[in-house]
Amino acid sequence: MEKHKRNLTFFAIGLIFLLNGIEYAVILPTIWRYLQILEAPPYFLGLGLSAFSLSGLLTGPLFGLWSDRSGSTKHIVLFSNLFEIAGNFMYFVGYSKWLLLCSRLVAGIGAGAGSAIFGFLTHSTRPEERAGVFATIMAFRQAGLLIGPAFNMFLRLCDFTLGPFVVNKYTSPGIFMCALWILLQFVVLAFYRDDEEEPLMGGAGDEAVHRYRAVDSDPAESSFSSETQPFRRPPSSSSSALNPFRNFSASAEFLREEVVVLLTAQFITLFNQTALETMVTPLTQHYFSFTELGNSLMYSLCGVEVILGFFFVRWLSTKAADRAVLAAGLGICCVACVWCLIFLTDARGGYKWELTAFVVGVFLQLLGLPFVAVSQVSLFSKVTAERTQGFSQGVRRSVGGLATILGPLWAGGLTNNLYIMLGMMLALLAMISVMTALSYGRLTEPRRVRGAGGPDAGLRR
Repeated sequence: MEKHKRNLTFFAIGLIFLLNGIEYAVILPTIWRYLQILEAPPYFLGLGLSAFSLSGLLTGPLFGLWSDRSGSTKHIVLFSNLFEIAGNFMYFVGYSKWLLLCSRLVAGIGAGAGSAIFGFLTHSTRPEERAGVFATIMAFRQAGLLIGPAFNMFLRLCDFTLGPFVVNKYTSPGIFMCALWILLQFVVLAFYRDDEEEPLMGGAGDEAVHRYRAVDSDPAESSFSSETQPFRRPPSSSSSALNPFRNFSASAEFLREEVVVLLTAQFITLFNQTALETMVTPLTQHYFSFTELGNSLMYSLCGVEVILGFFFVRWLSTKAADRAVLAAGLGICCVACVWCLIFLTDARGGYKWELTAFVVGVFLQLLGLPFVAVSQVSLFSKVTAERTQGFSQGVRRSVGGLATILGPLWAGGLTNNLYIMLGMMLALLAMISVMTALSYGRLTEPRRVRGAGGPDAGLRR
């Protein structure tokens, strides 16, 4: 019974990430033309994409802090989804370029709940299974990127009015996503279970009350975890359990070498990814005359590749260490960036060769994404304190949010100067690759031992 509830909860979380992917896939192919119709200057594309990340950057740590202190995530998810509903409705109205910009800003607040969700997943999984769980959850988002273009194929046929509002291929993604987020609220209410209502994981007696315990965890590890992973707030618990941030030091937690490397990897990979995503739509329009349909088909194929990549990384995580997966992913990303720098900056050879060079570049870029994405979030959850995972994941996602703000802004102003854009991206990848190599020995989970000096005294490398 408890396993069934756990699976339903993970399914609800997967749907949240699925809708995030669908939203991205139905809006990104059309927002460029939508802004042009609203007479927005070209830089508004970068602003629109960055606005979503900006609000997520600011709210991520707050939602994470809220989840750590309350010991619950369900009500946070329900609350954050309201902003997704409101933001997408504003996108549907689309009265002006400024309202469109504000719509992405409001919807981005809802994305901030991801920090609480990742903290929840950290508490509810064992370290050795965590990478596989993260890979599966991330694959749901990529499935959304795959499914999204299919929805775009009928959304582009919309041409009618709904009261005072015009429903066409540019406004319909907003009302469509608004309806999906409303439906998701009912799914979360029905399926999502966390420790606030009843223990999600099996346990007996005080053990089920004082902590959030991973299924089938080792008894010795459970004894240690009971001191370091308070998740539920019982009436008679100690002051440290009531306040997971007691004796917490942000500098001691986040300025360690391995944490700095992982946060840097998060920033650089997302900066490069969003910069390329921003560049793709204008590039395909200029060189290959892709329409919204062509872009949607392209994103659909990209989704297939990334989903397969995530499931491959899920399998690989059972065979190789997270740090090895991270190093492999960075190597692939470097190769992808070099290819784009050589073959896309001065495309020659006719339509077929230019299209082939573009396809290979995109393929290599997407190939490295699952390796880096899964390994760095799994490693980060293992080298930071579990009792404050919501806040720590919020910090990590805020660093990623900063990257997704700067990436589109960087690319938006340099779509006609690919040498500078791609050259900077390659320099950043080379830097994080060197950092990873130098810190390779520290990119591993601390070994837990029983000690007399308190919870923190039991961590050794």
